[in-house]
Amino acid sequence: MGEQRPEARLEKAVRAAEQALIEFEIAVETFRVEVENFSRLHHQRLGPMYARLDELDAQLAEAKAALSSDPEDLRKAQEARAMVMPMPGVDELFHDWIDSDGLSPEAQAMLNGQPVQPPKRVRPSEEARKLYRELVRKAHPDLAQDDADRDRRDEFITRVNAAYALGDEVQLGELIVEWDAGPVPEVKPSESEELYARLEWLSRRKELLSAVARELEESAIGAMLRMAPDDPDRLLEEIAEQLLAQVSEREAELAEMVQ
Repeated sequence: MGEQRPEARLEKAVRAAEQALIEFEIAVETFRVEVENFSRLHHQRLGPMYARLDELDAQLAEAKAALSSDPEDLRKAQEARAMVMPMPGVDELFHDWIDSDGLSPEAQAMLNGQPVQPPKRVRPSEEARKLYRELVRKAHPDLAQDDADRDRRDEFITRVNAAYALGDEVQLGELIVEWDAGPVPEVKPSESEELYARLEWLSRRKELLSAVARELEESAIGAMLRMAPDDPDRLLEEIAEQLLAQVSEREAELAEMVQ
């Protein structure tokens, strides 16, 4: 049996660290997609109710100010009304829920407990996750052997991430075929200094990804998603029920004040 190269053990450690980092990056990207999709669904489904609550709060404050004529009540009424004024990006945030006349028919239907067409849900399937994992393992930029190879991988992974965010199994499958048909980079032996530098870079990259993961987990939407990872739709339903109850309470309070 031939003597093992001195760098062989270090090289093995680098390869293991690369694969571990890729797996971690896959997990972070998957969670990011889930948070992004849940955030969009949260705004689409609950946005009208939050808007209705803001409007009722403004009307209650205005009714109170009209009855008391107190300057402090007037100031609070102005602040409450300002909360429901159109803000930059609100149409994009609530998509088709709010129009120039206020709440859209779909939003009104939801607030009145009538059936509405639910917004399209984008959640990567198990097959999409499997394809994505295979693609990242094969084409991840961190496995590049030179600058040209890294550029090719960067461009390719950008397309992979876009397809994964859409949950497009067909496109992901086509990307696997495309990658497998592409050039296979020549594997070059690494020197000890390069391997140590590689390990240090992988460690720094892991710290960066950990920070991204923490930021996602600590965000409001991330925290909500972690509360019900297996059934986030049910969580939205529970929040919607609570908001509808608050809307009913405020409407009753307003009716009593203005009667």
